Amino acid sequence: MGAQLRVYKRRIRAITATKKITKAMEMIAASRIVKAQRKVAASMPYATELTRAVTAVATGSNTKHALTTEVEAPTRAAIVLITSDRGLAGGYSSNAIKQADRLTERLRAEGKEVDSYIVGRKGVAYYGFRERKVTDSWTGFTDSPAYADAKRVAAPLIEAIQLETAEGGVDELHIVYTEFVSMMTQNAVDGRMLPLSLDKAAEEDGAKGEILPLFEFEPSAEDVLDALLPRYVESRIYNALLQSAASEHAARRRAMKSATDNAGDLIKSLSRLANAARQAEITQEISEIVGGASAMADATAGSDK
Repeated sequence: MGAQLRVYKRRIRAITATKKITKAMEMIAASRIVKAQRKVAASMPYATELTRAVTAVATGSNTKHALTTEVEAPTRAAIVLITSDRGLAGGYSSNAIKQADRLTERLRAEGKEVDSYIVGRKGVAYYGFRERKVTDSWTGFTDSPAYADAKRVAAPLIEAIQLETAEGGVDELHIVYTEFVSMMTQNAVDGRMLPLSLDKAAEEDGAKGEILPLFEFEPSAEDVLDALLPRYVESRIYNALLQSAASEHAARRRAMKSATDNAGDLIKSLSRLANAARQAEITQEISEIVGGASAMADATAGSDK
């Protein structure tokens, strides 16, 4: 076997092994998408009713709460960026990071300082490589988040927005995540969580235009807001984590399918080259045999004379 043919066969074996791996990863990601979609759907009723309750308390009382009152001149904002812990998901993490960069530039153009909170190893590595300051970070759960993970992320954010900016607090809280639209479409989006815009919250959760029920608050509306709004932040973060997880699996499935298809095309191309090299070797061997036989025949004829 010629050296060129051995090179082709070695490359075909290596690409075939890679193709098996990418195919397995594609199938695993496809199976996880369905579970992630179910979790997203299951989280929506709680988030919707919680938003309705917060809206009812805020609009049904004259209480000025720190988490629902706009600051006249905000000077500091926090951004929660959700990325993935693992790679091989196409542009999933990079698109979310770019969206966070655009949001950061917009907030800084408005004269606000920005504190960054990062979820996922890809975002942490990106900010660390560029030596950007990260206020807090969390890793290890992006592909299958639990509500306890959302509570861990929400705790320092709620504390920061309740503090004065001079004490290290923030005036606004924004979140950047990847919205799951379909198996083929996932969009990196950003949104402001706090201060809560009541009209926008009601519109997003289908409560706009409805007559909210009247409540009596015990012990007071402010105490009810103190209890409800942290749960609101946790539910928003949890929903964003779930949507990001579904988007990550969909992006990984699409990337692995593309890698598997490309590997198949490359194997076909290398197989054709290997066949051409084999045919060239056979032709050369036949030519050498024929040439040797002719030379021997000529030599024999010469000796007979």
